[in-house]
Amino acid sequence: MLTARLLCVLAAVVTAGLWHSPASHAEPFFANYQLVIPDRYDFHTWTWAVTHCLPVTEGCVSINAIPMPVAKAFEYVGEARLVDGRYTLTVDVPDGLRCGNVYYGPVIPTRDVYSWDSGTLQGTLTSSFDAGCDGTPAGAFTYPFSLVRL
Repeated sequence: MLTARLLCVLAAVVTAGLWHSPASHAEPFFANYQLVIPDRYDFHTWTWAVTHCLPVTEGCVSINAIPMPVAKAFEYVGEARLVDGRYTLTVDVPDGLRCGNVYYGPVIPTRDVYSWDSGTLQGTLTSSFDAGCDGTPAGAFTYPFSLVRL
């Protein structure tokens, strides 16, 4: 009899847990990630070191982007803000657009806006520039990207 009651109580608790989902919120993803941008014209790979913003603020992570190799690339740092399940990071990159020879050609500064889903870590990079390669007008390129935990 006691076993039957315990089983009924356990079944009720399990059933309640199935029907009552906790509120959805994105957990901070503090770690190191490989930033994968397969369509961007660049010979670097990037690691993002993700830490707390200082001062520690809810919905904010600090991103330190480390190029590999470091040759002809600039490390950048910025704060990503979480709004409605998406992080957004905006950084000014002195060598964001590579022209001609990817290794030795000229570079053009860009304003890069990364936006990604906090759950899937899939997103879009929009890289805008005041003037393009070979004197072409201002514009922007959009690239899909993903973050892979290292």
